Amino acid sequence: MNILIKNGRVIDPSQNIDGYKDVLIKGRKIQGLYTKGKAPDAGKIIDASNCIVIPGLVDMHTHLREPGFEYKETIKTGTMAAVKGGFTTVCCMPNTKPVNDTIAVTEFILERSLKEGSCSVYPIGAITISQKSEALTELEAMIKAGCIAFSDDGMPVTNSVMMRRALEYSKIFKVPIISHCEDLNLSEGGVMNEGFVSTIVGLQGIPKAAEETMVARDLSLCELTGGRLHIAHVSTEGSVKLIRNAKSRGINVTAETCPHYFSLTDEAVISYDTNLKVNPPIRTAHDVEAIKEGLKDGTIDVIATDHAPHHIDDKNKEFDAAAFGISGLETAFALSLHLVEQGTMDLNQLIMKISITPSKIMGINKGTLSIDADADITIINPENKFIVDPSKFASKGKNSPFNKWQLKGTVEKTVSMGKVFEWK
Repeated sequence: MNILIKNGRVIDPSQNIDGYKDVLIKGRKIQGLYTKGKAPDAGKIIDASNCIVIPGLVDMHTHLREPGFEYKETIKTGTMAAVKGGFTTVCCMPNTKPVNDTIAVTEFILERSLKEGSCSVYPIGAITISQKSEALTELEAMIKAGCIAFSDDGMPVTNSVMMRRALEYSKIFKVPIISHCEDLNLSEGGVMNEGFVSTIVGLQGIPKAAEETMVARDLSLCELTGGRLHIAHVSTEGSVKLIRNAKSRGINVTAETCPHYFSLTDEAVISYDTNLKVNPPIRTAHDVEAIKEGLKDGTIDVIATDHAPHHIDDKNKEFDAAAFGISGLETAFALSLHLVEQGTMDLNQLIMKISITPSKIMGINKGTLSIDADADITIINPENKFIVDPSKFASKGKNSPFNKWQLKGTVEKTVSMGKVFEWK
């Protein structure tokens, strides 16, 4: 049955389109974009009045937890959270149990995604076996099995030789190496940003240098090898400056940040709310402004969620003992839309950073409403306000620091590979 999305403002930076058009879907593909009233008849009509119609959102940094941590999240619940948040594609990190460092785990994720997933799932393989920084995984075999990038996210690659080799292979295989930049010796025992607030609340801090020293190392190795480096979850002003400088020198690096790094400051931790505990930690107001400037000038290419769902028992502990992570898929777009209101970027730039650019970095054919593209479409009412209620999340993880926040920008419907998801 054909589906026609009518009366919406279609914004697709991949085609320089921003105007009122009707979108026709046939099966799992986009059949065409038409001037209002010119589209052929369709069996199902979706009225997108007062809404923007954009390419489906793409999250290049998601933790689906399966296999091994199904009590936190499953591929089924994680992808349902994704489409509820407007995401039609997620790229899942390898820190599962067992770690995604073999063909068997990659194939399991893909098979389970086809059976139970609500959106497209692309596995990210581990850089090193068991994420121990001792030996590289079989990168070529895992690419053939379906991995589209490699990362030891959750654990940094501490062995510089291993990171060098991975970057050398990334140049050969044309896949990105996604770096979790953290000096474990500097961050050991830390639970929040090191600074004035950590002192007054009596919590051990993680210095900004823990991130920045590893960013500097990996940029140096990327320059040495000519490989493809992507810096995950950038949180500090110093990291932004290092990446900006590297780009100016022609180093092949891209970078991402997450909504919590431009929406919160470490002063929020005065509440001792463990939902604010995340790694890298939420930083200072000065860092928040630097992150926004990095997004504005293109130093930071992508907004990702780093969706890290946890069971309530993992968070219902003393701050020192609680798990790191925020459940982010269902609030990411609305939090990011606030950047448009603030004038940090316009809608076209936002859509680039949360759909089109991550697709390009990961080498996947997503993030466009062009003819014959996958029918991945997000319909959003940008003016509609809502109160964040984690108890209503589709994700198993209710660990959100944005509980009771009033946000603007509701996802009205998500079309994933031609299948329509909607919420009343």
